[in-house]
Amino acid sequence: MSDNLSIEPIARRKTYELVADGLLELIAARRLGPGDAVPAERELVDAFKVGRSSVREALRMLESRGQIQARGNGSFVVSEFQNPLRESLGLLVSADEADEFELFEVRRILEGETAALAASRRLPEHLEQMSEAIEEMERGLADEQAYIAADLSFHLTVAEACGNRVASHLMHAIRGQIQQAFGSAFAVPGGPERSVVQHREILDAIKARRPDEARLLMHGHIERVEHEIQRRSARRR
Repeated sequence: MSDNLSIEPIARRKTYELVADGLLELIAARRLGPGDAVPAERELVDAFKVGRSSVREALRMLESRGQIQARGNGSFVVSEFQNPLRESLGLLVSADEADEFELFEVRRILEGETAALAASRRLPEHLEQMSEAIEEMERGLADEQAYIAADLSFHLTVAEACGNRVASHLMHAIRGQIQQAFGSAFAVPGGPERSVVQHREILDAIKARRPDEARLLMHGHIERVEHEIQRRSARRR
């Protein structure tokens, strides 16, 4: 092979991306058309043989792209058309435009407030989804992909529970960057276990409707993860 030929390695696909691709194939093949109901979450779990966090993340991704629309109670239908404006914010916060420090800064601002609002506005189904995400995180402590999918599911559910659609869309816009940060955090010895504990504390505050405590705990969680990643990076230099 020529030394001048540059070949990029094949990227590993996340489970939720494969689930999203499977649903898009159904839509492309017109087995699901505009206005048709997307199979229920439990059906998708059984059909794809994956965890609930992966299914939920796939549905969130398709919703953020405008390919499906929420209809309440966790149900979705296929959209009539795709709105290209939904991708604009994601482009503005691409990895080339923001560094890791800026990401954590934005997360402290955004997620601290979504946690506080969620403590006042959360619904029973949000609490159930957060609890299930934490359980999947714990089961995935030896499986990076499963752990990160569950971790992401928890944070996106908190954003949804805050009842502010703009805040929820902002979280979706930086989802890719957050996921990369979760990959770095997973590599910190003991970090995933500490995150499981902190997620439970955040959930307890949200469940008990204690906004100030939920905000403080979320800030503490994000700051701890940021500092651990920075220390690990400094040691590797």
